[in-house]
Order: sequence, then structure tokens, then C-alpha cells
Amino acid sequence: MNEKNIIGFWGYPHPELIEKYKKMYPSAMWVDFDIDYGFTKQDILPESYCTIIKNIINAAFYYKDKLIVILAPIGKDKCDSGLFAYEILKDMGFNIISTIFEEKSYKKEIRISTSDIPLRQKVELITKEIYSPLSVETKQCKAKFGFWGVPPNDLSILELFPDETHLYGWIRCVEAMTPADIELEMYVDKDIPTVFYSQSFCSKAQPAKYLADKYNGLFIDIDDTVTNSTRAKIEAFLRLR
Repeated sequence: MNEKNIIGFWGYPHPELIEKYKKMYPSAMWVDFDIDYGFTKQDILPESYCTIIKNIINAAFYYKDKLIVILAPIGKDKCDSGLFAYEILKDMGFNIISTIFEEKSYKKEIRISTSDIPLRQKVELITKEIYSPLSVETKQCKAKFGFWGVPPNDLSILELFPDETHLYGWIRCVEAMTPADIELEMYVDKDIPTVFYSQSFCSKAQPAKYLADKYNGLFIDIDDTVTNSTRAKIEAFLRLR
């Protein structure tokens, strides 16, 4: 029998729940199900659907025999699709616990989002800090560009941006430990040329497009991996702005 040693999660589970399971299973490996690991695709969701939610379902089945539990955000801290993914996996027999993290009392200093760390590394550090607090040396920088949104399925898109790119949107909310803070999520520095990103078929495309129009930014949505056309649009925006 395979040893169960995986704690899976998506979004930002409530910090108290994270601490509870870290104490209960100190040697467990934590796996972020939002990330695309290239696992076998499950024929459960529609073909035209959010790739991040597909990643969640694929990871759940890949690790099924090794899962201790899945911690599943289902509130404003994630999205309705997170709620439906929870209900589906629960119905299919997974040991899964719903969590809602909508408090604002956990807010902490924003330091990685506004640092001169390479953009992809910024995102990876912020998401890792959800379950593993880090001691990271940061040097604050004046922004040349902004990136608003969620961690992309294809993280290579972040390598197009200079290090002096500030993070906005849900990613900044995660660093602040307030993933459901809509006011912070809607905030951008109006004079910073910003790319507003959403996954295709995601409800966050609504504020992304609105904010891009409001602040004369660039709105992009990507389904799975970045296309040459989208890559060229971003490169042109960065070069011309």
C-alpha cells in the first residue's frame, strides 16, 4: 500500500487550517494543485474551461493514492469554479475539506510584489509562502511596468517582463494574506504601464478588461500556453510604452 504523504491545495486555504495540518503531518509534502505539472488530463470538465481548474482535477487524480487531504478554497478567496471543483471531488470520494479565507485582519507588508526580484520568481515566492514562510531579502524598486492578475498557467510569460515590474491583482492580495480583498485586487498605480492578465474562461477577465481600458493598459487572456501572437503583443507593449 502506498504511503499517504501528500497534502494538496489550491488557492489560499485559511492560514489556521494550514497550520493545523502542518502540525498534524509535519513530514507531509505540500502540492499546489493550481500548477500545471503535465499530468494526465481527466475527461471530467468541458474542453473549453479554465485551465487552472483542469490542473486541480488532474492533480487530484494523479496523487489520489498518496493524498492525506485536499484543502479547497471555495469562497471569494478563490472562485465559483473552485466551489464546483470541491463538490465534484467530494462526490467522487476524495478526502477534501472546504475552506473560506475572506478576513482582512491577516494583512501583512507587501514587499515581494514591489521588489526588483525577477517577475517569475516573485510569483513563485509569493505562492510558496502560502504554506512555507520564507526569509527573502528584497530590494524595493521603482516600477517600469505592472502585471495584474493571477499566476499564469504558463509561467514563461512572466520572463518577458523586466525585473522592475510590480505585481497587482490577486497575486498582490495573496502576498498581503487577504486573497478576498477586492479593493486591493482592483488597485493599480495609474501611471505604470500594466498588462492585465486572466486565464481564458475565468471571471477575472471582467475586471482585467475593465481596468485595462480604464488605465490604458494591455488586456490579455490565455487558455493554456502563451501563443507567439500573444507573446508579440506583450513584447510590443513593453517596448513601445
